[in-house]
Amino acid sequence: MMAIIGMFFQDGLTGSAWGDWSTYTASPLRAYDPSEEVGAMPPLGFFDPLNFSKPGRPLGVFLQDLSDEEKFAWLRAAELKNGRVAMMATVGAVFQHFVRLPGFENMPAGIKAIEKAPGSYGFVILWILAGVLELGPWRQVADKEPGNFGDPMNFNQYTKEMREREINNGRFAMFAAIGIIAAEMYTGKDAVEQWG
Repeated sequence: MMAIIGMFFQDGLTGSAWGDWSTYTASPLRAYDPSEEVGAMPPLGFFDPLNFSKPGRPLGVFLQDLSDEEKFAWLRAAELKNGRVAMMATVGAVFQHFVRLPGFENMPAGIKAIEKAPGSYGFVILWILAGVLELGPWRQVADKEPGNFGDPMNFNQYTKEMREREINNGRFAMFAAIGIIAAEMYTGKDAVEQWG
């Protein structure tokens, strides 16, 4: 009798009385493993040097009531958003050296542009726009995959390979953006002038 009850239970959870438990990922007995998520790829494998996504680790007051999986989703969405901003920032740092928009012809290049009007106004507008998007359509919610905020350009490239490329490129761009800003603050040269 115990065997048949176990078979009914297993059939209900896995879809087969002789089911494969590896297909049942919602088991409360199975710990959440973030190293199995998209982004764990060569050459670094699962990259979390500060153990932020370690199961059971508290991540501050505002994330204390979330499950390990929800914490990881929040961290991944933040990583993707910051990576996307960094990719745009690095391209923008090079672009603005060569192209000046109307009304911005006399602005200094690089990070110094936010110190002088109208560049400072543009920075404030970007800051407000980012806040509106972050609190509105780009807010991470539980029923969405981390960082999936739709496909506004209809590229139809939301595959595992493209998602991993985006994560890798975003990680690289975050380091690049920090390097561009640090080098400019040290040398006074914009992103292109730093090359020579």
